[in-house]
Amino acid sequence: MALTQLDANAALIVIDLQHGIINLPLASAADPVVEKAAKIARAFRQSGRHVVLVNVDAGAPGRTDTGVAQVPHDASFKEFDPRLERAETDHVVTKKRWGAFQTTDLDRWLRSVNVEQVVILGIATSIGCESTARFASELGYNVVLVTDAMADLKADAHENSLKNIFPRLGETTTTEELLAKIG
Repeated sequence: MALTQLDANAALIVIDLQHGIINLPLASAADPVVEKAAKIARAFRQSGRHVVLVNVDAGAPGRTDTGVAQVPHDASFKEFDPRLERAETDHVVTKKRWGAFQTTDLDRWLRSVNVEQVVILGIATSIGCESTARFASELGYNVVLVTDAMADLKADAHENSLKNIFPRLGETTTTEELLAKIG
């Protein structure tokens, strides 16, 4: 865990804490992730920092060994968990790929509000969180990953991201450490 600083204009990016995702058969419970995310989002808002809520309503169309991802058309699938207390000031991104940058306005919006540091958490660690972190890193953002505010469908995929990928993409931290930096 190595969060060196939290920028005054950092943005929190909350990945896929929506009904259809938090109800999937995850390797660990979604409730602690949502509760930590809600606490961090409140702290970001209170400190005047930006909050980005990301949901997904489609998957990439390409063929894979696991088949083409099918996302339910039920409107409730993409509704954010109410514990996040969505605010009018939150920027909402609906993605159609794993990461929050591809095919969305996220990079343009972050740059328009002068964000240089992004803090990422959510579900799934090795899919939405990792993909978003990879693109953020490649786009030149300072990336922070809140490792205890993430969950995955597979425990080994979660651990691989935490131990092998995230330290190469940015700084990792915990909810407690991040909240202490916010003050």
